[in-house]
Amino acid sequence: MEFTAEMIAGLLGGEIAGDARASVRTVSSIEEGKPGSLTYLANPKYEEYLYTTGASVVLVGKDFVPARPVGATLVRVDDVGRSVLRLLELYNASKPRKQGVSRLASIAEGVRLGKDCYVGDFAVIEAGAEIGDGCQLYPQVYVGDGVRIGEGTILYPGVKIYEGCRIGSRCILHAGAVVGADGFGFAPNAEGGYDKIPQLGNVVIEDDVEIGANTCIDRAKTDATVIRRGVKLDNLVQIGHNVQVGEHTVISAQTGVAGTSRIGHHCILAGQVGIADHVTVGDKARIGSKSGVDKNVGDGEVRLGYPALPGMQYHRSSAVFKNLPELARRVTELEKRLDESRGA
Repeated sequence: MEFTAEMIAGLLGGEIAGDARASVRTVSSIEEGKPGSLTYLANPKYEEYLYTTGASVVLVGKDFVPARPVGATLVRVDDVGRSVLRLLELYNASKPRKQGVSRLASIAEGVRLGKDCYVGDFAVIEAGAEIGDGCQLYPQVYVGDGVRIGEGTILYPGVKIYEGCRIGSRCILHAGAVVGADGFGFAPNAEGGYDKIPQLGNVVIEDDVEIGANTCIDRAKTDATVIRRGVKLDNLVQIGHNVQVGEHTVISAQTGVAGTSRIGHHCILAGQVGIADHVTVGDKARIGSKSGVDKNVGDGEVRLGYPALPGMQYHRSSAVFKNLPELARRVTELEKRLDESRGA
C-alpha cells in the first residue's frame, strides 16, 4: 500500500517540510533508508544519518531544526515514537490477511470453528476444541482436545496447545511456542530413580497476551498456570507449573520461572533472569538481566546480580568488586609493614 507525505501528515496531525507528494511503500531504519521508504528520527544521536538517508519521508519532532539541508521530505509531529507506532499498526493492518481452511488440515468432528478463521496446511484441531471468530492457525499448528481459543488470536507455524488449555482473545503465539506440556515434576523412589508426578491442571492465558517463539508454558500439577491479560513474553522463556504472571508484565528472552512462583503486575524481567520456585515477585518490580532471585521481592523493588541484591546495594558492591585487586595489594602491603614494625 502506498502513502504520500500529505496522507501521513493528515493521519498524524503533522506539518510537512518538502514535497507533499513524496510517496512511500515501506518502512526502514534511518541508516538504511532507500527511496520509497519511510523512516524517523527519534534519537538525536542518529541525526547525522538524516542528511545522508535515501528515505523519501522522515518523521521528526515539531521542534527539530536541521543543521544542514535535508533531501527527504520531513513530516513534523508532536511525538515521533507514538507516531511511528501508529503508522506501523496501519501498515501491518493493510497487509493481506490469510483466509480459508486448507483441505490438508485435520479438524475433528464436532469442533466449533468460528467465522472468518484461517486454518493452514497440516494444522490439527482435536475433538471438543472451540476456536473463536477471526482466528488464524498457521500450518502445523496443533490444538489439543477441549482447547478453547478466543476471537482474533493468531497461532503461528508449529505452535502446540495441549489438551484442556485456555487461550484468550487477540493473543499472538509465535512459531514453536508450547502451551500445556507437563510441568517438571518427579519424586525420588527407593530404586534411586524418579517417579513421574501426574500433571493434572492446565494453562490459562488471558486476553491480549503475546508469547515469543519457542517459549514454553507448563501445565499445572493441579489447578492452572495463569498468564494474565496484556503479558508479553519474549522468545525462549520458560514458565514452570502453577506459576502466575500478573497483567501487563514483560519478560525478556531466556528467562526461567520455576514452579509455583508468583510474578506481580507491570513487572519487568530482563534477559536470562532466573526465578527460583515458590518465590513471590511484587507488583511493578524490576529484575536486571542475568539476576538470580531466590527470595521474595517487594512491590516496586529493583533486584540485580546473583544472588539478586537491592539495586543500590548491588551498585555499591560492584564499585568494590572492581577494586578488589588493588585492595588486596594494599592489605598485603599493610600486613607486611605491620610485621616489620612488630619485629623492630
